[in-house]
Amino acid sequence: MLATGRYLYVVFMCHLALEKMLKAHVTAVTQSVPPKTHDLIYLVKQIGLAMPQPYLDFIGKINNASVPTRYPDDLPKMIAQYPESVVRDYLERTEEVLQWLRQHPNLR
Repeated sequence: MLATGRYLYVVFMCHLALEKMLKAHVTAVTQSVPPKTHDLIYLVKQIGLAMPQPYLDFIGKINNASVPTRYPDDLPKMIAQYPESVVRDYLERTEEVLQWLRQHPNLR
């Protein structure tokens, strides 16, 4: 999607990947089905996950992009908010956070 310029969808998939990984943590910690939510901050709080501040800051930033990317009322306006440089940064940060989450003791 990045190579074809579908930047809004890259942001959507970054959010989705983080959401699924956090739900894996919720499942591991609570031994129950995670809540039906797209709110990444809520998921972090559900398990009391102590993340590095830069990762929390990014989670908050991409969390705010969730609803507009899922249900864009004004698609051209949304696309303009995510130029390639921003999307590359989101993708890199998502990969960093996912790597940190994969190595977290919750999932061992």
